[in-house]
Amino acid sequence: MDVDQSVSQFVAAFGRPPAGAVRAPGRVNLIGEHTDYNDGFVLPVAIERQAVALHASRSDARVMFRSRQADEPAEVALDDEIVPGEPAWANYPKGVVAGLREAGAPLVGCDVLFDSDVPVGAGLSSSAALEVAAAEALLAAAGARREIADDELVRICQRAEHAFAAAPCGIMDQSIAVMARAGHALLLDCRSGETRYVPFDLHAAGLALLVADTQVAHAIAGGAYAERRSQCAAAASILGVASLRDVTDRQLADAAADGVLDGVALMRARHVVGEIARTLHAVEAVTLRDWALVGELMYASHESLRDDYEVSCPELDAIVEIAEGCEGVHGARMTGGGFGGCAIILADAARADAVGERIASGFAERLGRRCPIFMTGAAGGAGPVTV
Repeated sequence: MDVDQSVSQFVAAFGRPPAGAVRAPGRVNLIGEHTDYNDGFVLPVAIERQAVALHASRSDARVMFRSRQADEPAEVALDDEIVPGEPAWANYPKGVVAGLREAGAPLVGCDVLFDSDVPVGAGLSSSAALEVAAAEALLAAAGARREIADDELVRICQRAEHAFAAAPCGIMDQSIAVMARAGHALLLDCRSGETRYVPFDLHAAGLALLVADTQVAHAIAGGAYAERRSQCAAAASILGVASLRDVTDRQLADAAADGVLDGVALMRARHVVGEIARTLHAVEAVTLRDWALVGELMYASHESLRDDYEVSCPELDAIVEIAEGCEGVHGARMTGGGFGGCAIILADAARADAVGERIASGFAERLGRRCPIFMTGAAGGAGPVTV
């Protein structure tokens, strides 16, 4: 991303240079899919793709939003009611304005220009990156960043996505965008909000993390995602627990044997219970640098998401199958909510280029087009950018 070009566009749009800039990263999830809204554990990593927000305060009570990825600007009056509307892209930052105002943040009018190289619809949390970048910019313009704690900022951005974009996401995406630490994954307990940084220095380990984009649009605002949430809630209710986080392997086996839980409800519960266990096991494996075991858990996660949770697609399955046959690959799985988006591949760094080429060409052989692939390290979380 060329920040200098963004500065030039800010000047062209607003007639003055920005006073500052902030960034927020996208993410991949190493393991722990569809566990966040079940009060489970997730293990995301911030990627080296990011949203940047350039900002400068104004003398009035208006917030002007522009994006280098969208033609239509948007405006919010801080002293008026804030509601979703058009253009659709601006509902994410508008929701953040509404949430910060409700939290009592001393906002001021400002001009904000966004730029992002996080692919939209790829399951890499482009929306969370936009929300967190917006929050950081609004608070920086007001000189009020320290007045909102990180965990509160996460919740504000999550509520913005729920209320203004009708996307019922958990807290993982916003949490990693705000709290990520370079060279680490983040173990997040989605019930308590407790976090633990897990060393994940790919360079030191001689590893590479590849992200392969199916270019099949992923949208958690769609009905299939909400349906999975309701199916999990129904399974938890049948089992008499607050959430599937509270179900043990024994309880699940007994419920299946007794016919208390069957069909789709059993499949969804089996994935969530198993995925929570796999995530905690993966933390131990990463800590021990047991990359073969990490890979086994990644493959098992993908199989469960494909078969029990039914959120994969032929394109994601193709990437994982091709990767599994490549020398130097430890593991692969879909990442994000599914129904498209991206898969990740953990491979030896020395073989990364060859693995990427084999996956892209194999994908083209099966599906008639190459899939874009990029390499990423574990990046840091939101913060200022020098302009």
